Amino acid sequence: MSLLNSTPDNSDRSWLKIIGNYNRPAISRSTWQLINTFVPYVILWFLMYFSYSVSYWLVLLLTIPAAGFLIRLFIIFHDCGHGSFFPSKKTNDTIGILIGVLTFTPYYRWHHAHQIHHKTAGNLDKRGAGDVWTLTVAEYKQASKSRRRFYRIYRHPLVMFGLGAGLMFILGNRFTRKHFEPKEKMSVYITNIGLLVFGSGMSLLIGVKAFLLIQLPVMYIAATAGVYLFYIQHQFPDVRWAHEEDWDYKRMALEGSSFLKLPRILQFFSGNIGFHHIHHLSSKIPNYKLEKCHKENSLFSDIKPLTFWKSFSCLKLRLWNEEKQQLISFRQYRLSVIGKG
Repeated sequence: MSLLNSTPDNSDRSWLKIIGNYNRPAISRSTWQLINTFVPYVILWFLMYFSYSVSYWLVLLLTIPAAGFLIRLFIIFHDCGHGSFFPSKKTNDTIGILIGVLTFTPYYRWHHAHQIHHKTAGNLDKRGAGDVWTLTVAEYKQASKSRRRFYRIYRHPLVMFGLGAGLMFILGNRFTRKHFEPKEKMSVYITNIGLLVFGSGMSLLIGVKAFLLIQLPVMYIAATAGVYLFYIQHQFPDVRWAHEEDWDYKRMALEGSSFLKLPRILQFFSGNIGFHHIHHLSSKIPNYKLEKCHKENSLFSDIKPLTFWKSFSCLKLRLWNEEKQQLISFRQYRLSVIGKG
């Protein structure tokens, strides 16, 4: 649903006043969220260890809530990078780096790409950093057969979520690239050292096999769910994208980011990130204030929610159709080619 007629444009700065009411973190709430996320995760981890000698099926059952708390830890990591979890930058960075080890994610490297994502989300001329690779219909038509084939494989759910998500967090985040800035490279090294210390220590305590059979499934489930959430945030039927000359920060925050209405338990584990339109409007709002901001302001009343079950239909969306201004499936693309032929 377009908000152009229902909300003021960027010349009306009232939205800045609105988000200003929610931009400040509450130390007590942040501390409590850190405790009620980290402590249950540790408890579940050791329950999985004690269950290991009883039944591995019981271990796998416990990996589901453990993965949920690991996702919630990642949301705290995410807020720390935006400077929205604690008032102190030093505290945010310290907590973020430590959680980065638990989530297998280099703090400064990930947030460098994520900040670019916030500045360019929905911009067709600035794709490629911190986003999901998406081609326009015209680009797909002009691509070579091998590039088309690779793109189809990349966009397949079994590859993107079943294989790619886990590999990205477990292996991909372990390496630096030539274009990384020194601080980004250092964060990769620090995270790898932290993982080496953590993995070695746990392996000495419980054994290498037990450690891997517990940690890897938790990480895999959390990574898959996390990448799915990120995908849905900007790949949904009503999403709006634009070229640089038409790109507008507020409009893209509200129309280029989804409002994913999750069941309460999933909203808890995902740290309210379903209110992604609010997050993109202001990344300084801590996750525990996103829902409150959405509910208390009429600015967001006309935003169409995407439900959990309906979100799975978004997996078929593959290409941006500039003529129709919408994401389409490969099937829709083939039908349009046949129709024009």
